[in-house]
Amino acid sequence: MLPEVGYGALLVAFLVAVYGILSSLMAVWRNSATWLRSALSAMRLTWPLITVSLACLLILLVRGDFQVSYVYNTTSLSMPLYLKLTALWGGQAGSLLFWGWLMAGFASLAALRNWERDRELLPWVIVVTLVTLAFFVGMVLFSADSNPFVRFWQNRSGQPLAPAMFRSADMLPLVPWDGRGLSPLLRHPGMIIHPPMLYLGFVSFVIPYAFAMAALITGRNDARWIRITRRWTLVAWLFLSIGLVLGMRWAYDVLGWGGYWGWDPVEVAALNPWLSGTAFLHSVMIQEKRGLFKRWNVFLITMTYGLVIYGTFLTRSGVFSSVHAFAQSDLGPAFFVFIAVMAIASLGLIFYRWEALRSEGQLTALFSRETVFLLNNLVFMSILAVCFWGINYPLLSELVTGQKVTMGPPFYESTVGPLLALLLLLMGIAPLTAWGRSTWKTLGRSVWRPALLAFLLVVALLLGGVRQPGALLGFGLAALVGFVTVYEYGRAAWMRHRTQGESALLALWQLAGRNRRRYGGYLIHLGVVLMSLGVIGIEFFQSETQGLLRPGESLEVSGYRLTYQSLAQFDAPDGRNVTRAVVGVEKNGRFLGEVYPRRDYYYESQQPMTIPGLRSTMEDDVYVILVSWQPITEDGATFKVYHNPLVNWLWVGALVFLLGSLVAIWPESGNVVKSA
Repeated sequence: MLPEVGYGALLVAFLVAVYGILSSLMAVWRNSATWLRSALSAMRLTWPLITVSLACLLILLVRGDFQVSYVYNTTSLSMPLYLKLTALWGGQAGSLLFWGWLMAGFASLAALRNWERDRELLPWVIVVTLVTLAFFVGMVLFSADSNPFVRFWQNRSGQPLAPAMFRSADMLPLVPWDGRGLSPLLRHPGMIIHPPMLYLGFVSFVIPYAFAMAALITGRNDARWIRITRRWTLVAWLFLSIGLVLGMRWAYDVLGWGGYWGWDPVEVAALNPWLSGTAFLHSVMIQEKRGLFKRWNVFLITMTYGLVIYGTFLTRSGVFSSVHAFAQSDLGPAFFVFIAVMAIASLGLIFYRWEALRSEGQLTALFSRETVFLLNNLVFMSILAVCFWGINYPLLSELVTGQKVTMGPPFYESTVGPLLALLLLLMGIAPLTAWGRSTWKTLGRSVWRPALLAFLLVVALLLGGVRQPGALLGFGLAALVGFVTVYEYGRAAWMRHRTQGESALLALWQLAGRNRRRYGGYLIHLGVVLMSLGVIGIEFFQSETQGLLRPGESLEVSGYRLTYQSLAQFDAPDGRNVTRAVVGVEKNGRFLGEVYPRRDYYYESQQPMTIPGLRSTMEDDVYVILVSWQPITEDGATFKVYHNPLVNWLWVGALVFLLGSLVAIWPESGNVVKSA
């Protein structure tokens, strides 16, 4: 019964979404408030309907109804309750349903705002939003690969049949006694939060895109649509940022290769909309203040929406495994057609309104904040171009030549690294430039103190033994951004202290309350500085070693001595076999403690998972991996050890980064924000 109820609610939601689209078009055609109210009600109704469908699937997952194919493939009897719940996004079908549920939720929130001032935009916002929602719900309903409610059946002679949604007369239920369980890689705590955060970021970007298209269609070419969606965009960007950070932490803790970012195609596909979204957030400030970059901003939000859909397509179509999976999957062609139609429609609207989107002013000086922000945008787009090419060239190569190629970390690091250095430089200069016009003299007067401090830091590092030019440049640029940020924030706080007699802490607090976007941005920049320390540390100073050790034997890396003490194997209650080593860590003859690298083998899925042993400080990580052990190596165990200097500054910086994002999103003191 539950599969039928879940599928039926989803089908009704799809029909309601289609009705909402048609009603909105009728409202425009007949200029009818009645049709518009009906369309608005339809958009609000989609979320409770999809909630019913989602609730049915969750009940099936928790109850362990293994006749349902999705339940069988993602859960098992031994899994705890929280993992059964997170299995909702542990597979393709469930994650697409979850995507649609979030999309419907955000659509309903958009429908709750006061539309009196922007009534002409409403029908087109409904159309664009519901077209996107209907597509994803349709994928779940009408794709055999994406329906989470299909069940196992057998014929009357006991022969298994292909999974199907509905039962025919000659079918009997086929109920496995247990499921395959969730993939071991998805059982990490980070994966409980990582996918929802990414999806929240993805679906949130649909709303600003819908407003941009509505503005183009109606001819509202001012910055009104940007002001309406400012907080939507910041929220989307925040969720996407959290998702990326959690994914980095998951990779560091689970994948067992000693790093946090491997330039995997799925990683890059999630990064791409963040890059264009970040460029958009910077660029819209120029349009609001100076009336510039109207065309550019519409193009950026369109690109972000397209990259959201394209990223979902890449990760859900099976194309990363082989381009031939595209043709075999019923998802691939549908996604491709949808992306093509939306791209053609969006670009057609932009070119139709091309003249109306002309900037109200011009760039008047080379050294101005507008120019620096434009350069900032170009750097972000350059990084995006590299990333987009990196994930698509292997697909094109296989399609044209039949040969698989890979674009590994060396390609990305050699191209993205210099661009990140340029981005840091612009981050350091931007706060010191003025709107409209700056001069060499005024810029030099502002920058010389932070630049001198950054230079002295580089000299100190050089005298301290740091010789890598890339590392010195990175530390210098990070220091410049940090000193500029602290200098600007501190200078403003000092002025409040002198003029109003506030304490230093109160002055800082009041400044953030008066202009949350600006001072939240400063915190974000400080977070980037701290994260840069972690990136530089692991990219330039990481060292590794590997060795076969017998109990009592040691190996050394970067001044640390690691001694293999013992190894144990046992079965855990949750259906896994655990092989756990005990390794002592010493430095300079002083015992620092033990780490416990292990390898877990899950019987249900017949998959292993490597969990490194970590000794973490703010100075460095000692990262120990259990590679193999007796009896494979006869009389010992093989360990791989990484020394990762400064890596934990990456996580501290991420927290500061996210705190700054929250400050920027929070409503201004004393203001009631009526728009989303």
